[in-house]
Amino acid sequence: MKNKIEVFPGDEVAVEEEYLASDGTFADNGKIYASQIGYLVLDDEECVARVVTPNPPNILKYGDIVYAIVADIRNTMATADVVAKDGTERQVGGETYATLHVSKIAPGYTDDVGKELRKGDFIRAMVLDTEPSLQLTTKEEHLGVIRALCGTCKTEMVRKGKGLYCPECKYSMPRKLADDYGNVKL
Repeated sequence: MKNKIEVFPGDEVAVEEEYLASDGTFADNGKIYASQIGYLVLDDEECVARVVTPNPPNILKYGDIVYAIVADIRNTMATADVVAKDGTERQVGGETYATLHVSKIAPGYTDDVGKELRKGDFIRAMVLDTEPSLQLTTKEEHLGVIRALCGTCKTEMVRKGKGLYCPECKYSMPRKLADDYGNVKL
């Protein structure tokens, strides 16, 4: 039998003699307390007490598709600030500073991150790991740069072959583009 009761952080919800602390709860001196706002679920079959929140945080995990802005470029890696998770409007919770290693950017061999990404590029990437740090990849066809501005005049760049072209400066440059570059609604 499962019972649901609304609880707040710090509310005593059970005792350790009957239940184990699970999601949204913690144990202290033989008692179990709520660690978040939500509904208490006392699962008699599994003997666990958990608090289920109606609006859980948007925590990133392996395989999530995210949108990020490239913050810095180095020879062997790029850093990016994750701004959204695909399929959700809720803000991303937890760590949003991510890295992309040069070997995880393009499907082929790349020896310089600057040939694939530039500072300020808006990218779609997949989460590879969250511990010890947030790590992303853009290797797949649907992943990569989805919007870029010219570094000189800040005009939005257009796709030209496998790279980008600035219609204002008449300047071309390579990028690791997503297959739908230029067709993404932001």
